[in-house]
Amino acid sequence: MGSKIGKLHRLFDTNFLEYTSYVIKERAIPAIEDGLKPVQRRLLQTLYNMDDGRFHKVANVVGETMKLHPHGDASIFAALVNLANKGFLIDRQGNFGNIFTGDQASAARYIECRLTPLAKEVMFNKDLTEFTESYDGRMVEPVTLPAKIPMLLLQGADGIAVGMSTRILPHNFIELLHAQIDLLKGEEVELYPDFQQKGLIDITDYNNGNGKVRCRARIEETNEKTVTITEIPYGTTTSSLIDSIEKASKSGKIKVTSISDYTAEEVEIEVKLPRGIYAKDTIKGLYAFTDCEVSLNSNLTLIKNDLPETSSVDEVIQFNTDKLVKDLTHELEIELSRLNEKLHARLLEQIFIEERLYKQIEEKKSYKEVLSTISSSLIPFREELNRDISKDDIERLLEIRIKRISRYDIDKQAKEIANIRKDIKLVEKSLKDVISYTIDYLEALVEKYGDFYPRQTEITEFKEVVARKVALSNLTMGYERTTGFFGHTIKANGEDDISFQCSEYDRLLLIFNTGKYKVIPVPDKLFVGSELAYAAVLKRDVVFNMIYREGSENHGYVKRFKTPKFILDKEYELFSSHKRSKILLLTTGEDKHARVSLVPSQRAKSNIVEIDFNDYLIKNPSAKGRRVSTRVVRRVVESTERVLKERANMPLPGMGPVIEQPPEPNDSQDEE
Repeated sequence: MGSKIGKLHRLFDTNFLEYTSYVIKERAIPAIEDGLKPVQRRLLQTLYNMDDGRFHKVANVVGETMKLHPHGDASIFAALVNLANKGFLIDRQGNFGNIFTGDQASAARYIECRLTPLAKEVMFNKDLTEFTESYDGRMVEPVTLPAKIPMLLLQGADGIAVGMSTRILPHNFIELLHAQIDLLKGEEVELYPDFQQKGLIDITDYNNGNGKVRCRARIEETNEKTVTITEIPYGTTTSSLIDSIEKASKSGKIKVTSISDYTAEEVEIEVKLPRGIYAKDTIKGLYAFTDCEVSLNSNLTLIKNDLPETSSVDEVIQFNTDKLVKDLTHELEIELSRLNEKLHARLLEQIFIEERLYKQIEEKKSYKEVLSTISSSLIPFREELNRDISKDDIERLLEIRIKRISRYDIDKQAKEIANIRKDIKLVEKSLKDVISYTIDYLEALVEKYGDFYPRQTEITEFKEVVARKVALSNLTMGYERTTGFFGHTIKANGEDDISFQCSEYDRLLLIFNTGKYKVIPVPDKLFVGSELAYAAVLKRDVVFNMIYREGSENHGYVKRFKTPKFILDKEYELFSSHKRSKILLLTTGEDKHARVSLVPSQRAKSNIVEIDFNDYLIKNPSAKGRRVSTRVVRRVVESTERVLKERANMPLPGMGPVIEQPPEPNDSQDEE
């Protein structure tokens, strides 16, 4: 009896392990290489096999996919609709449901689909694809698709397997490709989720893909008695959101009169309020007690080297970037081999026809003699060819028709051979610097498809946003230059000291004369030193106008930038650090002017340069800017008077005549 129970246990253990492995690898967890689950991969391969440029009935696509998929049509149809609604790989025609309202797609016989141009460009290459037999051995299917972009992070994934689960949040197309470019350039990258439902996101605890994010709906105050929800959090629908509002209303947590859903292509939920209740207070209640704010846990579990493992965003983007370099290298090598073979064939044909070698076989009686004659006649031309002449080469020459020989255009063939050699040189050049080739490839993808995939979700800090709406600016921040202390317990008394009002929930931007800057929370008392040039409450889209000295060159530069992005308490640089580098003037806002005094020169007509900051483009905070003059800057003061037009048209030292719309600065004037 005991032996039978033991055998039964072993049978259960074996079968359970096999089932577990199957569910993990074949159903629930995506692969790191192409970011797809097996059913999604089979769908895309089927669409590629069927592709003729036109739309196909989804029912037909599902039926064709069943030749590769061991399960029924319901799972294939659900996977296709989900993949199509992500908006990257499958074009839709018909009702595929609504990601905002949660409405279901129409039946498979009524809707159509096809591959997008992006999918055809970045997901398929037979030369790079490893195939395996399908479940019944009648067909072959790809092990993974040779994806050239990080699809795992682009689309995201959800899956529940036996003993493990995965939830990978989607990211932005442009940001992912820029991150790969930065990695290839040796720079650090930071990536955060981006959702089709838009909304707001707090990424404080994202933890490189294995933490959590908080998502909020975007709520607008239409009037004091009406609020409108225009964007919803990821993972919710307008139906689930309205249900949560009604539940909160019934429990007395918030008070509403009516809820109207006008959602179609864009979200629009209108909430009416009763007498005595105002929009400003209701918005806070919606975030506190309804699904207008949700928390999403992220768990980056994937299949790598045929085994499940937990990875991170940085590791995935690095893996996909390294894989892209290898794949492009392999493609270039294959292309080079094909071009060399093509050149070899064209050269053989040219020699065979132009040297009239075909006349040597006119009197030959056997096929063996013909082959031998052609082979020996080509020996003097061996140095002109890429490789030795094979029997297949000779047989291809003998297959040339008389009609083609009689119409042979020498000039045209010479031109084609020259073009092939030109293509070979381009491929060889790319192979010598594959990293630059890869960067160019990614930049071309961004330029071609980037406009279709802008960032949808706004990254922000919820505590900051909510607190500022209710907090009073009751703190007076002070900076005392003589002691170097900054905080709301410090009083500013001197002429060079700084003082302004803020609330305890504000974030403060500090910019130092050395070009360093950082964003900090409101401090009681903090030592910042004597080089503080600017301190104020952080506000978005503030335009900064700066003139600074670049220490290593001892030249003055002008630059404009908007409020920079930041990580709290992290120090950044506006220009390269050098002991002689220094901010000479820093102002904010539009219509600002400055007067720059240059070191006198006998040949110069004037030692003054008038600066109108509006003439300079707003660039990245780390951009170098445009040089003021070839001469050394001695002093800079802010000018309160607008420069007269007549004076503006006068030639300035080190510059040509000033024009009303200055041309774009070239690389030597403005460097990123």
